[in-house]
Amino acid sequence: MSQKKWIEATGAIGIYAKAGRGGGTYAHKDIAFEFGSWLSPEFKLYLIKEFQRLKDDEARVASLEWNFQRTLAKSLFTILVLP
Repeated sequence: MSQKKWIEATGAIGIYAKAGRGGGTYAHKDIAFEFGSWLSPEFKLYLIKEFQRLKDDEARVASLEWNFQRTLAKSLFTILVLP
């Protein structure tokens, strides 16, 4: 079964198939990642490691931002309390 027939038969909204020059099959990124994970265990491991790295970076930045805001609030409180 071709992609176009499958899309028409199931009413898929996350996949788009275009024929002709410059055409191809395009999918929502979640569908593409799942397909890539099924196709290659190495790709799945890469996705997991990259996601973990991004979440660690996000947590580190949030921690720095929180510490900065805490320090700023502490200094402003000291300035406001002392006449």
